[in-house]
Amino acid sequence: MNEPDTLKRIVEAALLATSHPLSVVQLAALFNEGEAPGHEDLARAIESLQADCADRGVELVEVSSGFRYQVRQDVHPWISRLWTERPARYTRALLETLALIAYRQPITRAEIEQIRGVAVSSNIVRTLEEREWIRVVGHRDVPGRPALFGTTRLFLDYFNLKSLDELPPLSDLHDIDELDPQLALAPIGADGPPPPDAAALAAAAQDALDAAADDHDPAGDEAATELAAGHDGPPPDAAPAAPVTDDDETPRSSVPSDAGSDGAPSPDAPDRADSAEQTA
Repeated sequence: MNEPDTLKRIVEAALLATSHPLSVVQLAALFNEGEAPGHEDLARAIESLQADCADRGVELVEVSSGFRYQVRQDVHPWISRLWTERPARYTRALLETLALIAYRQPITRAEIEQIRGVAVSSNIVRTLEEREWIRVVGHRDVPGRPALFGTTRLFLDYFNLKSLDELPPLSDLHDIDELDPQLALAPIGADGPPPPDAAALAAAAQDALDAAADDHDPAGDEAATELAAGHDGPPPDAAPAAPVTDDDETPRSSVPSDAGSDGAPSPDAPDRADSAEQTA
C-alpha cells in the first residue's frame, strides 16, 4: 500500500474498532497479501497517530500485546464518572500475593506463604488465575512437584507494561530503607529461611504495583469488582486463632508445605518449566 494517509486511517479505525490491543503483525494481517504494508510503514503510521494524540484526551500506547487507544490520566477523573460504580480496591492479601509472583517469579505457593507468614487462600490463587494475571509456568523438582507461578501478558496489559523490565524497581520505593538486605532477592530456601523482615518485600512490591495500577484506565476493560479473596491472618508468633474457612488466611506454621518438611525447597533441586517461557 503506497498511500500513507490511507494506511494511517485503516490502522486508526482498526485500533478503535477492537476491544483489545493489536500488534504490528495483526495489523498487517488485515491486508491482502499483495497489498500488505511493511512493518516499517505500519510503524510510521502508528508514530503519526501517536503524534496526532498529543493534544487530545486519548493516547495511543504500546503494551505487551500490542497497541491500543486509552484515556489520558489527566482527564480520567471526569471520564470515570461514566461508570456509576467505581471499582473497589483490591485486598492487600491479593496484591501482596500478586506482587511476589511478579517480582520473584517463578515462585511456588509455599514460598509465597513463607515470605508472607500466612497461608495463601485458595480463593486468591483462583481469582488471579480467573483474572488471567497469573498462570502455572512449570513445577519445581522437589517432592510433590509444587506448581511454579508466573505472570501473563494480560497482567502486563492491565498495568500498562510492555515487559516485566518495566515493573517499578524496588529501589525507587519510598520505604526502600526497610529492605536493605532484601534487594539481592536470593531464591527462597537457597540459604535457609528468609530474613526476619522479608515480609517488607511484599509490602514494598505491593506499593510498586499500586503505582502501576494508578496508571491503568478502566475504559475498554470490564468493570472491576472487589477481589476480596481472603485477608491477612495473624502473624506467625500470634496466639492460635479459631478455625477459619477456606476464604481466610491462616498462619503459615499451621499449613503443610509443598516443598519439604522445613517449608523451603531443596537448594540443589532445579526448576523445570513445563511450558514456554513468558516473552515480553
